[in-house]
Amino acid sequence: MKKLFVCFVICLLWTSTIYGQKISNMEMVDAITNQAYSLEKNKASLAQVFIFYTLKCPYPKLYNSRIKALKEKYASSNITFALVNPHSDQEDETIEKLASLAFAKNNQIPFLLDENQVFTKMTGVKKIPEVVIITSGPTGYSIAYRGAIDNNAQAMESATVHYLDTALEDIIKRDRPSPTVTRAVGCNIRFTP
Repeated sequence: MKKLFVCFVICLLWTSTIYGQKISNMEMVDAITNQAYSLEKNKASLAQVFIFYTLKCPYPKLYNSRIKALKEKYASSNITFALVNPHSDQEDETIEKLASLAFAKNNQIPFLLDENQVFTKMTGVKKIPEVVIITSGPTGYSIAYRGAIDNNAQAMESATVHYLDTALEDIIKRDRPSPTVTRAVGCNIRFTP
């Protein structure tokens, strides 16, 4: 019983440290438009959703239709979506290849180059695809949710828990997302020294 209580306390502390974690304004280049993208330029958004995505990992491609549907669903709620490539300075993830990603181009989703993995490290993301929702307030930017899009990467119709959708609904209602952190499944991000 004591071990269970300790485990509960550790989990509670872990999730509460993620929620509200402050984030600095950052600037990345959109591979599709070659324009600068920053939190500050999009601060009027109710929330900014960042989905970590690479060309080599097969997992994010399984989510393309779900990402598109969520972007369309929340467009009228002033919620922005962007893909983030944490391997943009590594092999086969060149700006030319990223710029040709039809999914991002066709759906007008920025595909951001996280050179030197500054944003990835700032947000604590470890998997592809993992999602971070950032909101702004009077004290700056903070993480409202980090984790999985839903509970089934393999089959959209088999997903029973829709974490990202639920977190965005909570934010629209001005509630704290619950849960604030979930475990993402996918490819590991290769961190550069």
